[in-house]
Amino acid sequence: MKKKVSIIGAGNVGASLAQMIVQSGIADVVLFDIADGIPQGKALDLSEACPLWGSSSSIMGTNDYSYTENSDVIVITAGFPRKPGMSRDDLLHANAKVVSDVVENTTKISPNAVIIVVTNPMDVMAQVSMKVSGFVPSRVVGMGGILDSARFRTFVAWEMGVSPEDVEALVLGGHGDIMVPMPRFTTVKGVPITELISKDRIDALVERTRHGGAEIVALLKIASAYYAPAAATYQMVKAVLFDEKRMLPCSVHLNGEYGVNGVYIGVPVILGFGGIKNIIELKLNRQERADFERSVAAVKSLVEKLNL
Repeated sequence: MKKKVSIIGAGNVGASLAQMIVQSGIADVVLFDIADGIPQGKALDLSEACPLWGSSSSIMGTNDYSYTENSDVIVITAGFPRKPGMSRDDLLHANAKVVSDVVENTTKISPNAVIIVVTNPMDVMAQVSMKVSGFVPSRVVGMGGILDSARFRTFVAWEMGVSPEDVEALVLGGHGDIMVPMPRFTTVKGVPITELISKDRIDALVERTRHGGAEIVALLKIASAYYAPAAATYQMVKAVLFDEKRMLPCSVHLNGEYGVNGVYIGVPVILGFGGIKNIIELKLNRQERADFERSVAAVKSLVEKLNL
């Protein structure tokens, strides 16, 4: 019997993730949305593509939470997207209500699921999800660092004229404009980019990474990024379903690690069956520590606005 993944929100990110999962055949999918017809139509379209992909996965679209029962993974993409000129933080109160409703309706019928949060502002929405669900923190994880690191990898690969496969990157902190790309831990075939690229160019790549989402929003005008966010989430879903124990940068609830208590923030973790297996604590230099603490403070300020 295949594992079951419920995707809450059939917009661009949710539908793209659903395609990746059913095309790969790694799980069956329930695609939920409050808009009548949208999840049903997208699920039918994807079902009719499965024979062409050679996939035996099933997907159903629904407006009824009951069909998400006994999910192994619940992915929350539902919420209001960013528009030009908006920051992720502008979505705070509206999306907190959406996410709370989703968590209340899904976790009571999938008490053993792992929750992956994509909705922005993602770190705070992960904190909302943990509080509302009552789940242990290891079973509620936010997607952000994987996406931010992928953007950094892309820009480094373009700068170097190399395959992005040869680039490994790390981004810490909140999933926002003061995220913390880490050049010292970013390598091309094991060689730190600090040995390969000038400081001025690295600084430019860091800034582009920080504003990578806004750059796409400005180009699309009526939508935000979805292919890369979906691909990042797919990597997390796969790691959980197959207990891959991948070391990935994710938003997790810190309890003393990095000197931070009681807040979700992006750090390297080991992700596998049941969620977070371990939090990897790096030794940061003075500048990295200062940047990280500034990012933590920004996330904390949003958490305080919601009285979490």
